[in-house]
Amino acid sequence: MALKTRHWDRLDNGGLTFTELGFGTAPMGNLYRAISDEDARNILDLAWEGGVRYYDTAPLYGLGLSETRLNPFLRGKNRDEYVLSSKVGRLMQPCMPEDRTGLGKWFDVPQRQEVYDYSYDGVMRSVEFSMERLGVSRIDILYVHDLCIFTHGSKDASDARIEEFFGTRGYDAMISLRDQGVIKAIGGGINEWEVCQTLAERGDFDLFLLAGRYTLLEQEALNSFLPLCETRGIGIVGGGPYNSGILATGPVPGANYNYNPAPEPVVEKVRQIEAICKDHGVPLVEAAFQFPLLHPTHVTVIPGGQAVAEMEGNLKAAAAEIPAALWADLKAAGLMREDAPTG
Repeated sequence: MALKTRHWDRLDNGGLTFTELGFGTAPMGNLYRAISDEDARNILDLAWEGGVRYYDTAPLYGLGLSETRLNPFLRGKNRDEYVLSSKVGRLMQPCMPEDRTGLGKWFDVPQRQEVYDYSYDGVMRSVEFSMERLGVSRIDILYVHDLCIFTHGSKDASDARIEEFFGTRGYDAMISLRDQGVIKAIGGGINEWEVCQTLAERGDFDLFLLAGRYTLLEQEALNSFLPLCETRGIGIVGGGPYNSGILATGPVPGANYNYNPAPEPVVEKVRQIEAICKDHGVPLVEAAFQFPLLHPTHVTVIPGGQAVAEMEGNLKAAAAEIPAALWADLKAAGLMREDAPTG
């Protein structure tokens, strides 16, 4: 099966070709529940057979487990057939069991503790460790990871990490790796569009993996960030297109939004969106997947998948054709911004 692709080449260096459906591999790191190596491999194999050729990972995902599970999967595949990204900003250090990062979030993972390090040496060490875990000769895209309020707890803390990244030359390290041709592109993997915009205004970034902030539920990134990216030729990788689940499951009891139980106003809005989708015979999850790709900055969307059925659903959503009347009705009902591109 062939998925639709989008080519990105901001730097005139040959660029990268993304499948519109990519694979966010946090679930391969046993996020929220443990899955076996066999189950992880079956999901990855199904993605490949379905045509997926973009894989995003990070040292944080399973404290190295996501990267090491990708290793045997990628081994033997033609390196020019897929795009691979990982992240910098955290180093994983061995620790006592009680000190492990992510207790209650990551399950059956190595006993490691995250150490934030956005410095030049930290970036270089992180890339080296990632390449070793992945077993690859190159990584295509490096994202600086989680410089956001969501991760660090406050705007002041986020701003301090951004200053650290530029001041201790982590940014310089990423630029150097790109200039040397070691990687093709640099960017940020961030939960907040405002932080992405701060980075874009201060540095020369190519791509941003923006998680959950341009979706059927949220379009505030249209205020200023996405127009800036359009002007600069910056590509967007759409992470978290289902807002942690509710746009996939619908407004069911216990539905998640932003990694937590969905508040009632969000549940009600999703209920209204789903009703209009049903009027058009379109599953909510398919509309949620296709919506970000309507914006010209978006090169791929990367939902996670922790079960074969979830990956099958993602492949089906990637092949869906959404009638233009659905978007028009959502706008008419005040459920989507009027300036959101839909064609």
